[in-house]
Amino acid sequence: MGDDLNDLLARIRACRACEPKLPLGPRPIPVADARARILVAGQAPGKRVHESGVAWNDASGKRLREWLGLSEEQFYDPADVALVPMGFCYPGTGASGDNPPTPDCRRLWHDVLFQHLPNLRLKIIIGQYAQAYHLAERAKATLTETVAAWREYATAIYPIPHPSPRNQMWLNRNPWFKSELVPDMQASVLAALHK
Repeated sequence: MGDDLNDLLARIRACRACEPKLPLGPRPIPVADARARILVAGQAPGKRVHESGVAWNDASGKRLREWLGLSEEQFYDPADVALVPMGFCYPGTGASGDNPPTPDCRRLWHDVLFQHLPNLRLKIIIGQYAQAYHLAERAKATLTETVAAWREYATAIYPIPHPSPRNQMWLNRNPWFKSELVPDMQASVLAALHK
């Protein structure tokens, strides 16, 4: 299966399906290994990530690693953590932040890619687009409602908001996220890595 996954990742990285929609052009940045035990499923890479080619290489990534209780070394070890956003390329910026991920990646790649990740024990599902895909009918009407219902999914799935500094107001309005969900999620991350 490893060779098949390597071939699939090579095809994803060479994908140009939505090139006309991307202001900076395609640069798919998935990270996956069949041994991965934790999935981090986000929205789409930001501009800084597009430029560096390293997933979560920005302020959001730093905050995310803090929430997960992982060092950079642990977070970027593909044998432990798969980084599979809903859109593999930077979608550009809109009026209130980055544009939504294009639906092409989901349609072309996600179902087949997840067939190659049989050892996932824990899913960290970031933002409404990832939650809609990974939770399907189990997602609530809003992101806040979905995240607030985290105990329905824990210890296998944690729906969380995007760790962007732009979401500081959301975090201030929902202090239970950092006081209750984050410590529980960190314990599940530790357990997933040491089973």
